[in-house]
Amino acid sequence: MANGDEARIRVGIGGWNFGPWRGTFYPKGLPARRELEFASRNLTSIEVNGTFYRSQAPETFAKWREETPDDFVFALKGPRYATNRRNLAEAGESIERFCSGGPLALGEKLGPINWQLMPAKAFDRGEIEAFLKLLPKSVEGRPMRHAIEVRHESFRTPDFVALAREYGVAIVLAGDCDYPQIGDLTAGFVYARIMGTCAEEPAGYGAEALDGWAERARLWAAGGAPEDIATVETERRCGPARDVFLYVISGEKAKNPSAAMALRERLERG
Repeated sequence: MANGDEARIRVGIGGWNFGPWRGTFYPKGLPARRELEFASRNLTSIEVNGTFYRSQAPETFAKWREETPDDFVFALKGPRYATNRRNLAEAGESIERFCSGGPLALGEKLGPINWQLMPAKAFDRGEIEAFLKLLPKSVEGRPMRHAIEVRHESFRTPDFVALAREYGVAIVLAGDCDYPQIGDLTAGFVYARIMGTCAEEPAGYGAEALDGWAERARLWAAGGAPEDIATVETERRCGPARDVFLYVISGEKAKNPSAAMALRERLERG
């Protein structure tokens, strides 16, 4: 939480280096080395996909920290070496190496880590519990927030929801896509990825859809659970205020910054 018990809603996109954003989101002529600086002043968070594919040096994370405003936060994708394996229970070394390495150089700008599983990975209670046990609650005294993104229908079971809640791991909410939607609240924050932008809409989403996501974000932040989000449990658990991380991902990627900025505008004007 930011500012004591006050929940924060952060809205962002995936990454910041994308050719079609140059001249649309980024001003013409803006050097590539200044794109993070620009993006971080128009959005409040970014999900870094590059950490999924390769390791980054602590100096790189420190550079990102220095280029962004004080209240900006990065979400990081956990490395594929941890998640793209037959047995997730054997991911301990990869998880420890990542969590105790470069990301700590982000300091207070280190947000949640998204551990994205392969679409073919089915739910196995013992395996998933063993994996969740490996996710550290803190590293060098710094609290860590973890989210798990599942893409197989077999995860839509009360056993998975109960495990995620037991270990305080958020289940990533998949919006406007074909992935299974699990809107059950299992952690002290919400992590949502919405994937429905389209080329026909100037802002990627129409006004009604943008209003809908803004209202859901407000409800999550207040501790509520939106009625129009699919859950596994029959009872929608409400609770204390929660930080919300909402990323506009995939879809018509060229439109994602416009959609994220339109969402941020709605949330800031109340």
